[in-house]
Amino acid sequence: MNEAQRTVTVEDGTTIAYSVVDGTGPAVVLLHGLAGSSREFVPTARALSPRRVILIDQRGHGSSTRIPADTSRAAFVSDVVRVIEAEDSQPVDLVGQSMGAHTAMIAAAHPELVRRLVLLEGDAGSGSPDDHAALGDFFRAWQVPFGSREEAGEALGDGPLAQAWVADLEERGGVFYPRFDADVMVRAITGVAVPRWSEWESITRPTLVVYADGGIFSEEQKAEFVARGKNVRRVDLAGASHDAHLDAFEQWSSELCGFLLPAPR
Repeated sequence: MNEAQRTVTVEDGTTIAYSVVDGTGPAVVLLHGLAGSSREFVPTARALSPRRVILIDQRGHGSSTRIPADTSRAAFVSDVVRVIEAEDSQPVDLVGQSMGAHTAMIAAAHPELVRRLVLLEGDAGSGSPDDHAALGDFFRAWQVPFGSREEAGEALGDGPLAQAWVADLEERGGVFYPRFDADVMVRAITGVAVPRWSEWESITRPTLVVYADGGIFSEEQKAEFVARGKNVRRVDLAGASHDAHLDAFEQWSSELCGFLLPAPR
């Protein structure tokens, strides 16, 4: 897979890192969730071959600016718009998971940039301050730096999400750190919790909404989100979690490619 690393610096001085996988257009843009990075979507990018794929590290994540001054939803959205405009003159297919799905609703304000939309384990906005505080406490409890990836694996567990965190650790001076800051994560998720129903209801681009049977949303939340969309098809993945792109990859990639790639002749 031929992958080029690139950056853009946006108006507030934040650097957004992203990679571009060569292929045919229109491009597919992949947006990870909170406390993740584009690295966990590399297998998804491979599955989308021969399409051109753009994988973005959202601000505060991965190789982008670690502690940005602005963690508003508007800033996350603006970053993605900047990358799309820098890389493509035609509308893209936009794919987001969790927080990335919420960001992907830029299709509401920028329909000229988005051709089709795929939302994995997303909604219009939910979560409470208590939820966010607990998330921050969880990340702050990590005993960083870790002496090795093996030590990190023992501390974080061997599940698919924990494995992704371990693989994504940054080595500095022979020890390993997460590529995100706990306080930044809390600030970022606070913006995602604000419901954006009017945005969601205004999107007319063809949209695939993917849920996991072991995800974070209730059936009532899933049903309402889909019902209030304009041009939506829902699929459900079995034996999957909120991070279904990691623990139900074959199902996820099959549904994604079935929606975005042309049928074989």
